[in-house]
Parts: sequence; structure tokens; C-alpha cells
Amino acid sequence: MENAYTLNNTTVTPNLEKTLKTGLLTLINEDIRCALQRDPAARSGMEVFLNYSGLHAIWVYRVSHWLWQKKTYFLARWLSQFARWITGVEIHPGASIGRRLFIDHGMGVVIGETAEVGSDVTLYHGVTLGGVSLEKGKRHPTLEDRVVVGAGAKILGAIKIGESSRIGANAVVVKDVPPNSVVVGIPGQVVKRAHQYMEDNLDLHHDHLPDTLGMAMQEVLTRLDYLEGKLHVHDAPHIHTDAQGNWEGTDFSI
Repeated sequence: MENAYTLNNTTVTPNLEKTLKTGLLTLINEDIRCALQRDPAARSGMEVFLNYSGLHAIWVYRVSHWLWQKKTYFLARWLSQFARWITGVEIHPGASIGRRLFIDHGMGVVIGETAEVGSDVTLYHGVTLGGVSLEKGKRHPTLEDRVVVGAGAKILGAIKIGESSRIGANAVVVKDVPPNSVVVGIPGQVVKRAHQYMEDNLDLHHDHLPDTLGMAMQEVLTRLDYLEGKLHVHDAPHIHTDAQGNWEGTDFSI
């Protein structure tokens, strides 16, 4: 998302520039095809066209964004609020969104005014691309190409999420994320992939999330056992995980 410039007070990236030059019907066709590719529950293009509220919200956004660029601000905001009412998805008409964005399920998604979203991005329900400042200017996040954001995740502030990264469900992200990373937890902990994700399909494996805090705790307990063994001190049992990774021990009171 380099070489951005300003058009009618809107930041225009190369991806957005291509979007602006593409007809709405072409974009709708692309969106339907990407929904069929990314949602195993989708059975036909007609089903997607009529029933997928996330796509309906994006299509209305395309129109409201065009109005916003023409400085018809009130009508653009009214149209975006109408879309929010019928779809449960709120996209500010000032946001910059590339091609083939897929919002799965849709309900509760919020995209702020200065947010920038690249191409081939996937958002699940409850995602917020929000701001953390009352000042004018850039205050919402930038998502580069092929980012996947899990259900309920919150990405806050003028930060950048690098391409091909995956944000775990319910994570709260408040700092930049390098490309090809996975983010989990509150606040979000960034884990760089051991190998770059090279598959053509998006990384939708939400079950493959590292337990950064659990692994750190296990390492501390292992080190503590080692030191106590050296000192021949074992006054109290320690909690550990079994072979399946489930925590066990007498220290828990449930």
C-alpha cells in the first residue's frame, strides 16, 4: 500500500485507485466469486447475491464512498446508516477499501472513517477497525492485502497490519503487526511465522493459534522445577499440562 496520495481529502492507494476505475457490476461479480471461494456454506451465486448481508454492506459502501468523494457528505452518511440498519455492518463512507473484501456473517462489524483496507481481506463478525483519538486526521488502522481478522477482534488506532497476517478471534491489537504474522490475546501478542505463508488461499485456520502466555508459564514452571531439583526443595506441587496441553494441578479451585 505504497505511493498513496490525496483525492478530495481521501487517501487513495494504488489498490483503491484500481477500485475506483472498476465498474460496480464488475466489483459485485468479484465479491460473489470470492464469497463462493471463502465460505464453504455458499452453494450458488444467486444465494450469495440475495442473502449475504456482508456483501450488501460493501456494495452500499461503494455508492456512499463515491458520494463522499463528491463531497455529498450528508447523503453519503445517510446511505451508510441505512446500510447499517439493514445489514448490521457500519462502514464509514470515508474509509478506503480495496477489492474482494469479504465480511463473513457481517453483524457487528465497524470500519472507521480513516481506515484503509487492502485487497482480498476477510473480516468475521464483531470486528472493529476503530480509532483511539479525538484529533482529526489518520486515526484508524490500515490492513494490507490478504489479512484475515477473526470474530470479535478489535484493531485500534493508526496502526498497520502487514500483508498475509492473521488476527485471532477477540484479540485487541494496538500496535503495528509485521507481514506474515499471527496475533493473539489482549493486548495482542505478535508471533512471527517460522515460514512465510505461501499458499494461494487465505489463511483461515483459526484453530492454529499459539498460546503465548501458556507457553511462557510452562517454561517458567519447567525452569522452577529444575532449580528446585538442584536445591532438593519440593514443598508444594506445581500446576502442569498433560499430554493434550490441558492444565492440571491442585492449585486450581473451580
